[in-house]
Amino acid sequence: MAALGDALAGGAPILPVNDAHTDDSTADDTGPSADLPGGTAVVIRTSGSSGVPKSVALSAAALRASAEATHERLGGPGQWLVALPAQLISGLQMLVRSAVAGTSPVFFDGPFVPEALLETAEAMTHERRYISLVPVQLARVLDLAERDEDAAEVFRRFDAVLVGGQAVTLELRRRAHALGVALKRSYGMSETAGGCVYDGVEIGDTLVRIRGGEVQLAGPALALGYVGDDNLTNEHFITEPSGERWYRTGDAGELLGGMLTVTGRLDRVIISGGINVSLDEVERIVRALPGWGEAVALGVPDRDWGERVHLVRAISANSNTTNAHEAGAEAAGVATASFAEAGERIRAALGVAAVPVGESTVDAIPRLAGEKPDLVALAARCGLGAPESTPAVPTSQINHTKEQA
Repeated sequence: MAALGDALAGGAPILPVNDAHTDDSTADDTGPSADLPGGTAVVIRTSGSSGVPKSVALSAAALRASAEATHERLGGPGQWLVALPAQLISGLQMLVRSAVAGTSPVFFDGPFVPEALLETAEAMTHERRYISLVPVQLARVLDLAERDEDAAEVFRRFDAVLVGGQAVTLELRRRAHALGVALKRSYGMSETAGGCVYDGVEIGDTLVRIRGGEVQLAGPALALGYVGDDNLTNEHFITEPSGERWYRTGDAGELLGGMLTVTGRLDRVIISGGINVSLDEVERIVRALPGWGEAVALGVPDRDWGERVHLVRAISANSNTTNAHEAGAEAAGVATASFAEAGERIRAALGVAAVPVGESTVDAIPRLAGEKPDLVALAARCGLGAPESTPAVPTSQINHTKEQA
């Protein structure tokens, strides 16, 4: 908090990190020698649809604009219960809001146990109390509150419960409403310094437009750009002749009656438990295993997580193997890696949100004319329905970093 306060006051910029994952496998070239955009206060490191780490540079002005707009929409400053990782914009923004409001946040750590979360909430002292959750967390707290009136009373004590990171189902919204929980659906990302649209309506001076079916955002909370990648910055932050600067989200959406509805993703990224998971990166990891050279990752709906990964593997001896390492392994008689082994390898590389929950096998992967997997046909063949994240536009056009908060 001290370092953040200094950065917001114009001091040294900070890079929040997860101290449990600071080995070389998660590092990128963001460091003390990185060429930061002028005015950078915080760098948020996250992954885009390619799985390559991206670093988003945010100014103090953008972070403050987001925090002040949030408090204005919620009815005033208050105290935040922090139950999300502080190295992500969703968690960090709660610290920024606390710094701007001059309040002390309360931290919840350890495994997410609803009883423990609400016990921590009882330590809050401010007149106004806020919390930000992802839908899977909300669902678990609602499960508790629906069977325990004392827990429900503690949960109702929050003046606002922000929920973002993925779509909030109508079922969850109805359950929260029935309990009298002050739910607010939040839409935003690292590039907008956190949530900038609440319940479909812009907060502060945020602007929303739809161009070519894509949601684009403008306003004082926009990031300065990507660290060390001017091409990516210029591709996704566009400036109109009027001087207005817009961010291309890569989300599909529509404006109905002035309210934003996000209808899907335009790239092959799913949001699982509030965390971005690149299906391409999952494939890259699993295809290195014996017997998985042609594996394809699909997104499937999940009641609690929003979406999860499902793997499809070709088992035909006549299928074309594209992985030379696997071809050599097969020739040497190496056994095909099990589904459990594939899951552990993915967990180690990408985290629990990317762990697959199901596996299907086919004789051969159906392919399009350009030899890319036919995702629609593959999903239908496996009885999964349409894939959750089939590209609607070339991924070369939309390949960016996104964290919703």
